[in-house]
Amino acid sequence: MKKLSLLLCVLLVSGCSWFGGDDDDAAIEPAELVDFQAEVSVVRQWSVNVGSGAKNYLISLRPTANGDTVFAADYEGQITALDAGTGNVRWQAQLDVPVTGGVGYGAGLVMVGTVEGEVFTLDANDGSVLWTSQVSSEVLSSPKSNGEIVVVHSIDNKIAVLDAKTGEEIWQHDGDAPILSVRGTSESIVTNNMVLSGFDSGKLIAFSPDNGSVIWETRLALPTGRTELERMVDIDGEPLLVGDVIYSVTYQGRVGAVSRGTGRSLWSQDSSSHHAPAYGDGQIYVTGAEDSVQAFQAGNGQSVWSNDQLFLRRLTGPVKLSGTIATADAEGYLHLLDPSDGRFVGREKIDGSGVSTPMLSVGESLIIQSNNGKISAYKIQ
Repeated sequence: MKKLSLLLCVLLVSGCSWFGGDDDDAAIEPAELVDFQAEVSVVRQWSVNVGSGAKNYLISLRPTANGDTVFAADYEGQITALDAGTGNVRWQAQLDVPVTGGVGYGAGLVMVGTVEGEVFTLDANDGSVLWTSQVSSEVLSSPKSNGEIVVVHSIDNKIAVLDAKTGEEIWQHDGDAPILSVRGTSESIVTNNMVLSGFDSGKLIAFSPDNGSVIWETRLALPTGRTELERMVDIDGEPLLVGDVIYSVTYQGRVGAVSRGTGRSLWSQDSSSHHAPAYGDGQIYVTGAEDSVQAFQAGNGQSVWSNDQLFLRRLTGPVKLSGTIATADAEGYLHLLDPSDGRFVGREKIDGSGVSTPMLSVGESLIIQSNNGKISAYKIQ
């Protein structure tokens, strides 16, 4: 059945001023920024324009990296490789197609997907196109590869696994899309012996990379409520693998930890997010659906702290950066929080166009792609 996007879901339940609600008095406004004593400062290392951006397309093209190279894309199909230290352009490729999913990297391959379900795989060294392949529908997340296979999650909740050398399909899994879901799909974790994917049903499933046989599956959250809107429990953020434990979070559901080997649930807590969680200092960090930032103990799931002072500022997922937790918002502010108690320790205005793309930590640098297509590197000093 046809899926409805997160934008439509929000329109159904909110008269928020972002969308021009008729009742201005009832409009829910994003939180005003609070004053605090800054404990760290942020400096920009470099900044490069990598294309047209994605502000008006309801997509989230995220940069990725391999060691000293950052790869980024824009909606119009320009793929750019940058030196992570200087921002110098190493190569650019123009695909001339509307890119909606990516950028993915694995084993020397750079991968993106399009609005028409076409997958492009490029050589990471020079940007030459190695092959293209067709999957069932639009791609909204980053394809992943271990060098043997390429895993692509399409918007119809299907997984297509392609031969990394030729692009030929090896196997496919249909995740049975619910009637209503958040617009977006989870990225997979791909290792030599497992493909781990999250689905709109709230399930995590581990597959054999060779033939797609199910190793285990577990449901992170059960749909509840009387309406399809209330029953959405999508996993849209990439699961997080730390050692032998997998951490994941659903929309309107739970954040939890499961065993990598068996899929056995280790703990879970009520939470709601469509972003990937982050890990650091023995804690799991989540930006919630209403833009609270939360920390849980990684070992048992106990809540450590919650910062609600960025309410409805449309935050990106959290990133661990040089002893802080970083998140950015729709007005283009970068916020740095102390991981021990969640207090603000730094803030910087990055770009007036705002930030909606997941940020990337590369060494001591934070790579941010703003909505106008500019990509920049920042460092704490």
